Amino acid sequence: MKKILIIQTASIGDVILTTAIAEKIHAEKPKAAIDFLVKKGNETLFHHHPYIQKVLIRDKTLPKKKCFLQLLQQIYAEKYDLIVNVQRHSFTALLTLFGGAKETSGFKGNLWSIFYSHRSAHRIQPALGMHETERNQQLIQHLTGKTPGPIMLYPDNKAFAKVSEYKTIPYITIAPASLWFTKQFPKERWSDLIRQIPEAFTIYLLGGKNDNALCEDILTRSERKNCLTLAGKFSLLETAALMKHSVMNFVNDSAPLHLASAVNAPVTAIFCSTVPEFGFGPLSEKSFVVETKKSLPCRPCGLHGKKKCPKKHFDCAMTIKIQDLINKIDV
Repeated sequence: MKKILIIQTASIGDVILTTAIAEKIHAEKPKAAIDFLVKKGNETLFHHHPYIQKVLIRDKTLPKKKCFLQLLQQIYAEKYDLIVNVQRHSFTALLTLFGGAKETSGFKGNLWSIFYSHRSAHRIQPALGMHETERNQQLIQHLTGKTPGPIMLYPDNKAFAKVSEYKTIPYITIAPASLWFTKQFPKERWSDLIRQIPEAFTIYLLGGKNDNALCEDILTRSERKNCLTLAGKFSLLETAALMKHSVMNFVNDSAPLHLASAVNAPVTAIFCSTVPEFGFGPLSEKSFVVETKKSLPCRPCGLHGKKKCPKKHFDCAMTIKIQDLINKIDV
């Protein structure tokens, strides 16, 4: 295998989890050239990556047909030996099949998958406790075996330099936002946590530009002095560089969880409506999961979270004890 393309055009967290495939291939076949296809915006994750040669971009602002033809032309010109498609949609399946690769591998889940050289079922079964990296590993196990590689990102020296001024004192980060309401620890609970974190630690609130209002609201509610909102200030890799040396990073079941894991940063993941048994838990050496201790027949209420609590009580979040979070700082 001289040239391999990995396709993952989903969200930031999904792309980060897919880096385990690149790590495993590189470990087993260090001379192979590895490329990635991601949606526009996620290419920044691979700036200065030591193993990724090229990053192809799906621009979803373009008409679908135009985007497809442009990508197909790019892929075909590269003459890949293997295309690994981690997506389960027809758009990427057709790119995989008509991209001219000698071998193809992907998940079942669309009509075209029957034509892959290798295919696997993508089953989320909480009883098995299989992590997403293990499910993804099925796509390359014919090359590298069943054990997945680590998820990894590589912030460069410039990224670490950009955040260095915030590392002069012991600090804790909090990434309070999520795309889904029922995955997000409520803002009043985040404020409760901030008030109880020992004053010896400075607190940084992290997120994108769209999260700034939420972070400011949490900060105002907490009335804490040594707390600063950094939402929208840093790139993804710069954020990872800041998280890496934090005393603790508090996150939801969302992209910052995987961002922390990808640089082996200490992380405490709060699971509200979802459960870690779905396979998206933290992978850092120092990592913890905190969830409600109350038995709730309605939990989990879905795989991806919901826009509001179906039962209108949101007990999966409201009954999580703040002390359980505080305890993770001293572990």
